[in-house]
Formats: sequence, C-alpha cells, structure tokens
Amino acid sequence: MDNNPENLTIGAFAKKGGVNVETIRFYQRRGLLLEPDRPLGSIRRYGKTDVARVRFVKSAQRLGFSLDEVAELLRLEDGLHCHEASELAQRKLADVRKRLADMQRMEAALSRLIGECGSRRGNVACPLISSLLAGRLSEDCAVAAGNHGAVAQRRSGTSRVR
Repeated sequence: MDNNPENLTIGAFAKKGGVNVETIRFYQRRGLLLEPDRPLGSIRRYGKTDVARVRFVKSAQRLGFSLDEVAELLRLEDGLHCHEASELAQRKLADVRKRLADMQRMEAALSRLIGECGSRRGNVACPLISSLLAGRLSEDCAVAAGNHGAVAQRRSGTSRVR
C-alpha cells in the first residue's frame, strides 16, 4: 500500500484521521466529506486535505457541536465568516453552560441521597431506592433531566396518563 499522503485508500485515510472506515462513509453520506471520483477500474484515493477535514469534524464534535452544526462550520471554513462562526460558538457555549448547571443540580441531588443512605441504621428502607420508587426526586433534578412538563404538572396538581 502506498503511504503517499495524496494517495490514501479509505482504510489508510480512516487510520490517519483517527476514525474507522464506516465513520468516513457516514460522513460522506451526511455531506461532511467529499467522496472522490473512482478512476476507471480503480479505487478511490484520499489526500491530506481529506485528513484535515475529518480531523476538523472530530475536533468540532469534541467541543460538543452536532453534525449539523459541524456542517455549518464547514460552510464557514474559508475564514471570512468569523462573526457567523462566533455566533454559532456562543450558542454552543450557552448550551454547554445550561447542561453544566443541570449536571450540578443532579450531582447535588445524588450527593444528598447518598448522604441519606449513609446516615440510616437498622431495618430502614434505603432512602435512595425509596425516593426513586416514590418518584420523589427533587424538582431541580427533574428539570435537569429534561422532565419540565412533569414538574409543571406536579406544581399545578394536574397529571396526564400516557
């Protein structure tokens, strides 16, 4: 196999990009990566530009960008759309901060329940299991878990059967 960076098979390309072949194909179907032409009777070849692009996609994903957001960033990659890229990043940062706050609420609820488990003696039911069985998680934790409707219903005294 030729290791020339402009003459990579899909397997070598995937390895250099730090992904597997199916990821390459998936990204191609999503329009994130181009599928090179297949020379007559030959196999497709990839180059360093392709490797850089797959690394861009993976880096953006590590920052929490969805594949749709990555596609938008790729449309802005010419470097002349810094304002638009910044706006997309600001929205992502706000989302990350919201999820972080939600996780902190869940952490506090779990810490409290674990502490209650450690303080019980004798044949008393486990507070953690009892709370989960009774659905008595804190409202903050329910909101953090994305159960906003259930919290609103509980506060208003209404409920729906699904």
